[in-house]
Amino acid sequence: VGETAYSRYPFQAGLASLREAIAGWMQDRFGVTVDPWKEVLPLIGSKEGIAHLPFALLDDGDAAVIPDPGYQAYLGSVTLAGGEPLLIPLRPENNFLIPLTDISGAIADRIRILYLNYPNNPTTAIAPDNYFEQVISYCNHHGVILAHDHAYSEIAFDGYRPKSVLEFEGARDVAIEYHSFSKTYNMTGWRLGWAVGNPDLISILSKVKSFLDTGQFLAVQAAGVAALACWKQWVPGNVATFQERRDVAVRELRKAGFDISLPHATMYLWVPVPTQESAENFAARALETEGVIVLPGSALGRGGEGFFRIALTKTEARLTEAAERLSHLL
Repeated sequence: VGETAYSRYPFQAGLASLREAIAGWMQDRFGVTVDPWKEVLPLIGSKEGIAHLPFALLDDGDAAVIPDPGYQAYLGSVTLAGGEPLLIPLRPENNFLIPLTDISGAIADRIRILYLNYPNNPTTAIAPDNYFEQVISYCNHHGVILAHDHAYSEIAFDGYRPKSVLEFEGARDVAIEYHSFSKTYNMTGWRLGWAVGNPDLISILSKVKSFLDTGQFLAVQAAGVAALACWKQWVPGNVATFQERRDVAVRELRKAGFDISLPHATMYLWVPVPTQESAENFAARALETEGVIVLPGSALGRGGEGFFRIALTKTEARLTEAAERLSHLL
């Protein structure tokens, strides 16, 4: 309040204090040392940086590996940039991981970007260390850029602590990682995030952004500095709230007759459709007959067919009521 300098153009440099706070947080949280000016880039939400990456990297004929189902910014931005999306289904038999063996054929030689998102939206899957190691090796061998969407790095339960991809050997040669204030600090409408990783990738993404935006409002960046400063004090309580909701929702859905596993991360539940119908039809029946809104998995890609997503953004009482109502559909 009263800081008139915050009304100036931020440009891509933004607040030095935010870049330094991000670098400090990466060190504290992951043990990763990054240069705040060469390996960090503030974003107008991680979505914006994810969406601009294909415009920085893809030429005519280039392709990108996209998880299906997945965050629609991956598919949309690759398509708008003129790239060819290679959609790889995330299936339970593969633990909702992208099987590298599925990246084959003539298109494999044209792949420029591989998108990963673990902990995963919407499947809630987590990736083991050896999987990240395999992906990094693949990207280094084939000259592919690894874009890791780490929006849910802090929403994890039961002692699980998601790693940064930059903790793995060889990642700095090929990887850019996206972080978000939206999920960790409940700052969805503030639109603030950052990219971190290979300095050449950070530089080219910054160059693309310089033609398309002038950076996030400096006062919002200052709020980001404050949020990072209270990470150790505030985030555990927020995560505990999500864990309580997860426990209640899973218990009540199982009681209602749904076959659902207990997720170790994210703020979602990924529930198999228990009836012989499409996910879209089940979601429509839930809304029209029981007044419950769930997201059909197919809304996030064909690979999501057979599942629906529940967000743990409501109270335990509300989630309990929803589970009871959904039981009427079985």
